[in-house]
Amino acid sequence: MKIFIFLIVLTSTLYSCQNSKFLDDKTVGISAEDVFTDSVRTLGFLNRIYQDMGFSFDPYRFSAAGGAGNMELATDNAEGNNNVSVWGNAYAQGVIAPSNVLTGFAANKDLWNTPYTNIRRVNLLLTKLPNAPFTPATRTRMVAEARFLRAFYYYNMVSVFGGIPLVGDRVFEINDLIDLPRNTFEESINYIVQELDAAAQTLAPVVYKDIDFGRITNGACMALKSRVLLYAASPLFNGGLSDTPAELSSLVGYPNYDKNRWQVAATAAEAVINSHKYALNVDNDTRPGNGFYQVFLKRMNSEYILAYNRSTQKELEAYYLPPTRSGSSVMKPTHNLIAAFPMRDGKPTDESTLYDPNNPYANRDPRFDYSVIYNGLSYVSNTGPKTTIYTYMSSGSNPVNSTNDAYTPNNYSTGYYSRKMLDENLATNTAGSTERGWPLIRYAEILLNYAEAINEAGFPDRAYDKLKELRERAGILAGADHLYGLKAGMNVEQMRVVIQNERRIELAFEDHRFNDIRRWMIAENVLKGFNKTIIITRNDNTFTYLVGSALRPLNFRKAMYLLPIPLSEIQKMPLMRQNPGY
Repeated sequence: MKIFIFLIVLTSTLYSCQNSKFLDDKTVGISAEDVFTDSVRTLGFLNRIYQDMGFSFDPYRFSAAGGAGNMELATDNAEGNNNVSVWGNAYAQGVIAPSNVLTGFAANKDLWNTPYTNIRRVNLLLTKLPNAPFTPATRTRMVAEARFLRAFYYYNMVSVFGGIPLVGDRVFEINDLIDLPRNTFEESINYIVQELDAAAQTLAPVVYKDIDFGRITNGACMALKSRVLLYAASPLFNGGLSDTPAELSSLVGYPNYDKNRWQVAATAAEAVINSHKYALNVDNDTRPGNGFYQVFLKRMNSEYILAYNRSTQKELEAYYLPPTRSGSSVMKPTHNLIAAFPMRDGKPTDESTLYDPNNPYANRDPRFDYSVIYNGLSYVSNTGPKTTIYTYMSSGSNPVNSTNDAYTPNNYSTGYYSRKMLDENLATNTAGSTERGWPLIRYAEILLNYAEAINEAGFPDRAYDKLKELRERAGILAGADHLYGLKAGMNVEQMRVVIQNERRIELAFEDHRFNDIRRWMIAENVLKGFNKTIIITRNDNTFTYLVGSALRPLNFRKAMYLLPIPLSEIQKMPLMRQNPGY
């Protein structure tokens, strides 16, 4: 029997979440017996747990607060449409607190209730599956998929809160009085890894290429384990909060640094690589870097390890494109991000002979063109033909910019628009649509995980091949030394800078930067002052470029490396200790 994860239609009355109660669900209109004695309804229940997997990636995660966007708005990569106090602004401006840490998220997309709601669903499913009408093989597979999903939701919590209450297989009912302490960070990580290992042993080592694509596989278990162990080895959690009060030190991370944790993380990433089940999507024959562009438009491809499948649509075009393409431009890249992209020879702009400050967007890493809309880019219009997008200032220019894309102090522009994951043949108002899946885990991340972990373990020479593989796929020139712009003989510190930058540009807008700047403990350096914008003035056919500042002030506080436990949960469960600084 196949499990049609993404095609079973779920009714809104099957299950309803009540966020006011810890781990509480209420059944509406249908009994648990009716659900779990019917194979279709039971599969639908499992499907409902899958349904929330994209909650953190969702590009409209903050839409409930009068703005839009996702966690990228809490970083130095992006600015939003306006200065409405959505969650991303609250975090970047340093006003996150226990009372508002869940404020501003759209329904079913917050940091605490969404994971725990689905953890409860998993536990309920596990109690009912032994008597559900399935073959033993199907039942075993469903159990493994459910255990992965539970680990996935726990990972999302541990990455922002540190150690959290682990409930095992227990199912709490609405009238239960619950007062649980937090488990230590080490206990939380060990539990997640154990669940992933158990699920991996049961699930088939395959890459689904049919109707089952999107279901959890052995590879997804191994890949998430790679990410979890990389995070656990990182400075924030690997003894990085050494000034934490003793009674909290084991909750926020490992109290002491252990270099071997990096080697453990490298081994986990290497296991995915050595499985030979995944590969970068490469196409440099059509045009440089075309494989990078196309991977986000293919629901099924060699690179996606875990994807959140979407119906055929053009949702990202509607979210990200500029006003002249009838887009909402919910996240605008900062000039900070633009400056991170190297040139076509792989060298930074200040080291490359290809860089021309009077024509700063020419000859860049091809990933730049597929990630950013910039002044002068030719892009499909609402009527179909390509026309030029201009983002130069509407005042002080000759001729005056008459488009809606001009920079003005009132529209919170950065001088750029997002292009990552967009189909270049679609504007919001053009006919047509595209298929895509949101990349929750892709093979490029695993290569970066390995490079980072093996470098920090003390072997920077072993990181080169993975970086070269990524840069070759990107369309960067190999150069006479075949290093794709990388310097030979880098030490750990030099390689760290390169890897962190490579991760930033390769994974931009894929729900990584928020976690990365925290786990590397660089948020206090990058989230201060203001993000950078570009102010462009036109005089006939000559453009002048001036770096400016965004309107949103940044005020990161060290306490914000971890988020506060929601006040409502602390009040309900006094045994649960709050994170330091709140």
